[in-house]
Amino acid sequence: MNNGRLLSLGTGRLRTVAAILISEVNQVIPVSRMIDLAWDADPPARARGVVHNHVHRLRQLLAGQAEIVTRGRGYVLIADPWAVDANRFQNLVSGAREAEPRTAVAKLRQALGLWRGEVLADVPGDRVRRTLGVGLTQARVAALQELGERLLLLGRYGELITELTGWLAEHPLHEELTALLMRALQASGRQAEALDHFHRTRRHLKGQLGIDPGPALSETYLAVLGGKPAVAPHFPDRSSAGPGRAAPYAPDRPPATRPPVSQLPPRIPDFCGRAREIAALDQNLDRVPRPDCVVLAGGGGAGKTTLAVHWAHRRKAEFPDGQLFVDLRGFERPPMRPGTVLGMFLQALGVPDEKIPDAVTERSALYRSLLAGRRMLVVLDNAGTAEQVRPLLPATPGSLAVVTSRRRLSGLMIRDGAALVTVGPLPADEALELLGTALGRQRIAAEGAAARELVERCDRLPLALRIAAARLMAHAGWSLADWTRKLADERHRLCELSAADPDLSMEAGLYLSYRALSSGAARLFRLLGLVPGPEVEVHAAAALAGRDLERTRRYLGELCEAHLFQEQAEGHLARTELVRIYAAKLVASEETPCDQELARQRLLAHAARSRLRPG
Repeated sequence: MNNGRLLSLGTGRLRTVAAILISEVNQVIPVSRMIDLAWDADPPARARGVVHNHVHRLRQLLAGQAEIVTRGRGYVLIADPWAVDANRFQNLVSGAREAEPRTAVAKLRQALGLWRGEVLADVPGDRVRRTLGVGLTQARVAALQELGERLLLLGRYGELITELTGWLAEHPLHEELTALLMRALQASGRQAEALDHFHRTRRHLKGQLGIDPGPALSETYLAVLGGKPAVAPHFPDRSSAGPGRAAPYAPDRPPATRPPVSQLPPRIPDFCGRAREIAALDQNLDRVPRPDCVVLAGGGGAGKTTLAVHWAHRRKAEFPDGQLFVDLRGFERPPMRPGTVLGMFLQALGVPDEKIPDAVTERSALYRSLLAGRRMLVVLDNAGTAEQVRPLLPATPGSLAVVTSRRRLSGLMIRDGAALVTVGPLPADEALELLGTALGRQRIAAEGAAARELVERCDRLPLALRIAAARLMAHAGWSLADWTRKLADERHRLCELSAADPDLSMEAGLYLSYRALSSGAARLFRLLGLVPGPEVEVHAAAALAGRDLERTRRYLGELCEAHLFQEQAEGHLARTELVRIYAAKLVASEETPCDQELARQRLLAHAARSRLRPG
């Protein structure tokens, strides 16, 4: 614009050269850089002359408004920087960061109002748009996030929902803004819509990029699913500190005179059952030679942590030098890093902060040196991978690591000689005992048939049984038969088996296991939701997914590793009812009706071929 008059720059490279100069107003731009930005492919031999001609034309158009001068081997556009919308935008956003919420909202709305479509949309050339526009687009999204946070703080949820819905309709892959919209919808009492937005975004990410949602969106999903915000604790990771190295640590007094470390969480007073698993742990403790590590592996809700803590308290007298405990958050994002955990353990063992080395390998060596000659129990809860655990294992006889995980962590067995104890659903009698401990044995005896059906509806999993018991205690007028009838409706069973705490939800637990799968195994898991009943045969699974047998076996092996399926006879696998229900829910929300129908047709064709096959 020149003195209030719009200037016509046409649609060619003149507009590109103008955009380059305006984007860096009052700064010298070398002609070589202008050539590099103005041509997507190799520039022609006459490119320098073309740029000179366009600059000459712009000088004429901008006469009296701005000046383009030659400086060395480049040009500089001399003008009022606040005449450029991009600079005004950045200034308003910066001012909003320091302002109180209502003023910040006004400034951010003014800044976002300067946008009239996509940045440089009418400038030809992919390279110039990509180079100059990406930073501005990111700044626009950041400003929209900032506006959203201020509107949430002010309780202006309706405005935020309107703002974000329009933006996300055109840009459905923005995970952070989707998370913000979900929070606004949840705050407005529209939980179902919030969850629907998550599943829609997940489909877009899978279909267009082949990836799963990242940490911000996934954590928001879990919070909305559980009915309240969840803030994960953060511990600073000093393993990536600068090159400075701490001096070697030498204890100033013998380890035996230090008070023993005792980090075990309290155990559940009404713990019951798990006789088989406790016997297996005891046998490993008494073995000669004894393993340095025992892995408790099982699916979400099986009570691995509860079992590990109960057993640790039961046998802690055999570890008089202390007990260390950490939740590795292996299936959350981000998980605990080994370097961070080692720093925490070294502090607990009496190492001054300034004497803790920076490098993970040095921390691990110091940690193992301090454990040498001691009898210590190290409980590593909720591990994600063998690599996350390995630096934390004791290396000398006397100490023992107990690891809990949703995976088998086969690498620890193969490379480190770890023992494995599988933690599955409770036996029926132990499940009834747990229910009776919570609700009273007389009540269980009086409604025996309903109690037995209830434990099966809960897959005999401790978490599901404790949630069901808590719901029954909160509704004194409900009978076990009433509650069992509620759980008979598969559409709502997972929802019923949840508590206000997002960590106490069967669906949230299943989601964490599902999220950790590879994309191929995750899709097979979803498609298996189309198969009724608990059992799956490997050839039928391959037909359903439209994959070759070898790849299907690999994906099914991953599902077994994650304890979402259990291997039965050769070529046959089984799953629990809650896993089947969750898979059915996922396939309905994540796969298009067309893809679902194609999968069903492949499965029916396989069944027909199997019937016609002789023998």
